[in-house]
Amino acid sequence: MLLSLLSFLALSGPPTPKYQADAIAPALRENAHAVVRAYDEVVTVKSASQVIKTVHRVVTVLDEAGSDDYGQLAVPYDALSRINYLRGAVYDAQGHLLHQLRAAEVHDQGLGSEGGSFMTDLRMRYVDLRQPATPYTVELDYEVASENTLFYPDWQPQHSENVSLEGATLQVTTPTALPLRFEEQLLPAGAAIAPVVAGNQTTYRWQLPASAAMEEEPLAPPLDELLPAVHLAPATFEVQGHAGSLASWQSLGQWTYQLGKGRDVLPPALTATMAQLMITYPDPRARARKVYELLQSSTRYISVQLGLGGWQTAPASSVATGGYGDCKALSNYTCALLKAAGLPAYMALVGAGADHADVRSSFPSSQFNHAILCLPLAARGATPADTVWLECTSQTTAFGYMGSFTGNRHALLLTPEGGRLVATPRYGAQANRQQRRTDLWLAADGSAKATVRTHRLGLAQDRYAQLLHEADAEEQKKYVSNRLHLSHFTVTSLRLTSAPVATPQALPGVLETLGLDLPGLATPAGRRLLLEPNLLGHLAALPAQVGPRQAPLALPPASLSQDTVRLHLPAGFKVENLPQPVELTSPYGVYVSRYVALPDGTLQYVRQLELRRPKSATLPPSIYTDYLSFRRKIGQADNAQLVLIKTDA
Repeated sequence: MLLSLLSFLALSGPPTPKYQADAIAPALRENAHAVVRAYDEVVTVKSASQVIKTVHRVVTVLDEAGSDDYGQLAVPYDALSRINYLRGAVYDAQGHLLHQLRAAEVHDQGLGSEGGSFMTDLRMRYVDLRQPATPYTVELDYEVASENTLFYPDWQPQHSENVSLEGATLQVTTPTALPLRFEEQLLPAGAAIAPVVAGNQTTYRWQLPASAAMEEEPLAPPLDELLPAVHLAPATFEVQGHAGSLASWQSLGQWTYQLGKGRDVLPPALTATMAQLMITYPDPRARARKVYELLQSSTRYISVQLGLGGWQTAPASSVATGGYGDCKALSNYTCALLKAAGLPAYMALVGAGADHADVRSSFPSSQFNHAILCLPLAARGATPADTVWLECTSQTTAFGYMGSFTGNRHALLLTPEGGRLVATPRYGAQANRQQRRTDLWLAADGSAKATVRTHRLGLAQDRYAQLLHEADAEEQKKYVSNRLHLSHFTVTSLRLTSAPVATPQALPGVLETLGLDLPGLATPAGRRLLLEPNLLGHLAALPAQVGPRQAPLALPPASLSQDTVRLHLPAGFKVENLPQPVELTSPYGVYVSRYVALPDGTLQYVRQLELRRPKSATLPPSIYTDYLSFRRKIGQADNAQLVLIKTDA
């Protein structure tokens, strides 16, 4: 018997190697830190209230730069979902098994905040299979069952730069009575396979062929908008017994509105206080401002993500009592306050974040992560109708200001009739404005001292307002110093303050007063000093295009920057020559710079740049060369040198 077993083992030999690194095609190795060998996702819709996602992922990590992203994995879950299994293995370059993942190596941890600003049931299972030597291959299998069918998983096997793909598949099986809704993004020809109906089930399939690694190009949209994907959503769904439809934005908004219905009741004393405001502040905007000030002074933000609480607001009465809430609860509470003050308002869902993509309007689905408030003000006499948007989670955001966090995008307005996509405030160049005045005292040895006063408005002040309210003096100084594109300098003083608001509708602003010591600012050349008077107004240079550009051009937000530099010449020096004035006009903006000798002996340099953004979110790749030429001309003008010469006297 023993002899037979030994003979069998000798004949069977060692296990066949899997996923050898040498088998990867050279084209898939080029510019790649990792190669997705396989990404096979199976989505099974069991019912209107349950969906199961199964994933088989195999990634070969080619170098250390790919290890952190692909040598480890975190799978999230919460009270409405569970992880049925998580298995893994890692192989060496030759495809031999190095290690089989053990149960003790799967770590389970919560995703709450140490600062106490989150109340959440969100957790994750985490595994780390990173290896000291590359290349190596990580194979992972996991399954997640969810009882929250508002969300179906999206499929995008290749979503980062410097990662190539050998192949991937997606299969979705759903009861025919629960039809699948999907939106395909940039799929190659032949990727979609015709659905198959078997009994009362319909199966949809997609497959992606091999694809080389992509590298991000300057001023391009995010890569996840440029790589193939399939976005999935249900036609009907259910969350903890609350059924809804995603047939339209109207139906999604109706479901969300109904979740919060009846949760806007305030304590009687607070209702009476709000009613009194109608007498004290007859002007609707002034009254709304007082309500907002009350909100900011008496509440704080805490994110609540507990089961249905991720979508259903807490009652307004609990916010009034406890003084805290998440974005939904605080918006609902403010809505209740405004209603009691005779100002009907509506909550709205939005995708928040400066880099958050706008809603895919053609595909109704839950694409939002935040709630805000919309207050329509009716026309009064000669005053036209107005709409005020309120960010209810911040104790410092200016009344009626959305900024880069939620401005310039669409939100889903929640009304009794259902949802409606509407635009949040649009901020153009005048609302993204920076005005800087610099007094520069130059010494004969080329050193200088400067006082810089900068007034930032609208989008230009967003980050500085955050620094003003949330950062200490040292953090403020570090942030400002890191953005001064100067070779040698010392910040001698820094002060940030809120700018006075000229009118009730004016944009918020931040004033920055900065003192600088600038050794070696000007270059001595015999009797001359060479100086670039454009001290702080430079635009970052853009790289030249190497080879044909692949990505569309996504221009930055429109902006307006105005710089005035008053140069106080050292004793015994005069201007030998002035650079010529420059005027540049293009579809992308307008640039002007000029020099003026003033009667008091000082020299004034004035620079103004308005960057424009077309209505279209992106421009064709071929436009980049023309745009780059415009930016280079600005760079040349910005670097113009002034020559001072020492007089004989």
